Amino acid sequence: MMPGLFAIPISGIKAGHHIFEFEINKSFFDLFDESEIKAGELIAVTELVKSNTHLDLVIKIAGKVRVSCDRCLEMFDQTVGSENRLFVKFGNNIEESDPEIVTLAPDENELDLKQYFYEYIHLSLPIRRIHPDDANGKSTCDPVMLQKLKEHLVENEKTDDPRWEELRKLMNNN
Repeated sequence: MMPGLFAIPISGIKAGHHIFEFEINKSFFDLFDESEIKAGELIAVTELVKSNTHLDLVIKIAGKVRVSCDRCLEMFDQTVGSENRLFVKFGNNIEESDPEIVTLAPDENELDLKQYFYEYIHLSLPIRRIHPDDANGKSTCDPVMLQKLKEHLVENEKTDDPRWEELRKLMNNN
């Protein structure tokens, strides 16, 4: 059985400290149809400490991914980075109480990290994804889209709803 592209061969490595490096690019994100990230250039460095009863992994991922801007909807490169810890124990009793602890059957030959890499990358994305400002502090978003947004901006919307006025009176009385 040939090991997976994002897998660590468990059988055959000796107890001790090991380092594995994985390149993550567009072909990786193509494996996930639902991914909001369609391309990227990242390096995942996995430090593994193997003992007879468990594996202790520290997974560091750094690079850039191609995402859609929340403001102008154009694609841009977002820098991401994360460091996560994963504890893998050997056994048949699977516990799902802690997502950072994985149980691996004793007859497993490899540990596939593909899903973990995917989740760690997505979790490292900022909540708000917008083009960075240039050196002069101006937005690098699509100027045509910014102009359209400005045209549709509603300023000082007047509220003629009397219910709001009654609520304000209640707030002022307290």
